[in-house]
Amino acid sequence: MKNIVVFASGSGTNFQSLIDASLHGEINASISGLISNKHNTGANERAKKHHIPVRVLAPSMFENEQDYTKELLWQLKKWNTDLIALAGYLKKIPVSIIQAFPNKILNIHPSLLPKFGGKGFYGMKVHQAVIEASEKESGCSVHIVTPEFDEGRVIAQAKVPIYKDDSPQQLAERILKEEHRLYPKAIQQYLQTI
Repeated sequence: MKNIVVFASGSGTNFQSLIDASLHGEINASISGLISNKHNTGANERAKKHHIPVRVLAPSMFENEQDYTKELLWQLKKWNTDLIALAGYLKKIPVSIIQAFPNKILNIHPSLLPKFGGKGFYGMKVHQAVIEASEKESGCSVHIVTPEFDEGRVIAQAKVPIYKDDSPQQLAERILKEEHRLYPKAIQQYLQTI
């Protein structure tokens, strides 16, 4: 069975969708650990509730980037990581980690990439920009992580309509529901290719 390590910084609702999918056999893999860059997050609590090991690692905890990436790599190897799934992780993945796990890091992004992706496009900022651009639809994309933000190959997408009176929060809620459906399916399909 393959091992997935999830990286999350926040409440962990996408992480929870992956835990649920793993428990129900929708993902044929086990979640061997959670990497977070913060203490006391919802994601960390979800991991503890499901007896998933948590490691809090942030660049600020180390003297330099090299020591940080060395520790991160050590932890990923210890957990026998086959695939890394970013689930609301708000730190850039070091290039050395991307090189150590080529085409084995996935991310879910709350827009229809390549639109509204890249540096600065995360969370509510994405939905605000989509509405301001008078887009007719938005959605979410699962993509392979590369050194450039949101530029890796898209492997799955789900679309949602945008309504005239939508607020960024309303749009975010509708897209998040799709993220919870799309991410586990995309991961299961992708696992069969690696």
